[in-house]
Amino acid sequence: MSPKTTLEASPRCARLGATQGVGGQERRSGRRDEADVRACLAGDEIAYERLVRRYEGQIGAQMRGLNRDPEVYESLVQDVFVEAYFCLSKYRGEGSLLGWLRRIAARIGYRYCKETAKQHGLVMLGAQMRAGQEEGTIDPARASALLQALLARLSPKDRMVLTLMYFEDCSIGEIAERTGWNRAMVKMRASRARRKLSRIVKAENLVETLRCPR
Repeated sequence: MSPKTTLEASPRCARLGATQGVGGQERRSGRRDEADVRACLAGDEIAYERLVRRYEGQIGAQMRGLNRDPEVYESLVQDVFVEAYFCLSKYRGEGSLLGWLRRIAARIGYRYCKETAKQHGLVMLGAQMRAGQEEGTIDPARASALLQALLARLSPKDRMVLTLMYFEDCSIGEIAERTGWNRAMVKMRASRARRKLSRIVKAENLVETLRCPR
């Protein structure tokens, strides 16, 4: 067996090849994004449609964490791409286009949280949970509604950090990237938001079921 054949067959070489393959895909995707951004800025609307189709799934998953009603999160996704369209000239190509879109989505999400927080009054959380306990189970839809009601009683920024943490399972680093906060700020805000949420849960005689972040 030749040295070349041995090297190609080694696990390390296989891992390296896989890594290079992923990196190559990212570079190709980045080049496609850059070409479509330039075309869009030159007036090619079809180019922007390609960008939307390319990333609407990832942005949709992000906004779905704020509200699982299809009409609501689809409207939020549209808001993200509308804002991105009018801000496209500000994209400098520093970092991925998806990362840039995610930061816009975080701003849209924050505004949504701020608006909905004003609309939500106090809810009968204790009655909902007691009904679930008496039945011996808590329906998933009811549990989701309960958590949304709890989050609605927090400030928009506190709600945002817990939404990213618990609905989207984001790490501290991912939250920092999406929101523009540094890691220390994310940890501080998440800790403070959990304490506030815990106080609400105890006041309503509920059991906190949220898990700690990674």
